[in-house]
Amino acid sequence: MSKVEAFLTKEEEQEIISAIRVAEKNTSGEIRVHIEATSDKDPYERSLEVFHLLKMDNTKDANGVLIYVAVDDKKFVIYGDKGINEVVPKDFWNATKDIMQSHFKNANFKQGIVDGILKAGTELQTHFPWQTDDKNELSNEISKG
Repeated sequence: MSKVEAFLTKEEEQEIISAIRVAEKNTSGEIRVHIEATSDKDPYERSLEVFHLLKMDNTKDANGVLIYVAVDDKKFVIYGDKGINEVVPKDFWNATKDIMQSHFKNANFKQGIVDGILKAGTELQTHFPWQTDDKNELSNEISKG
């Protein structure tokens, strides 16, 4: 079993998907999680590449958020599209990263990802509240590389 497959149990993956559904329930924003073993690129550059591969840059309001995790590299990035980056407080992504990192240091990866998703969802709801014509533009499934 690869480290990516062993990183989260099936039950933990389902809890993460449920957290995405909860976070997106009251917002037009879109949240995705991508997990891969390693990358020979800088984690930020790789997260940007994955963001485009997952077509997260095609959301109507440019309000997609990607949580990218490179398991073997022990690196993660929270990447927000320009629409959300223009409206969140300056320290928002660092505060979200700190919450996730505190769980990751204790090997509680699922809870770190869930807490990051829910925090991002709350902020998305503030700036991009759900409208009657909103559609779920992207899959809630965890992508793996």
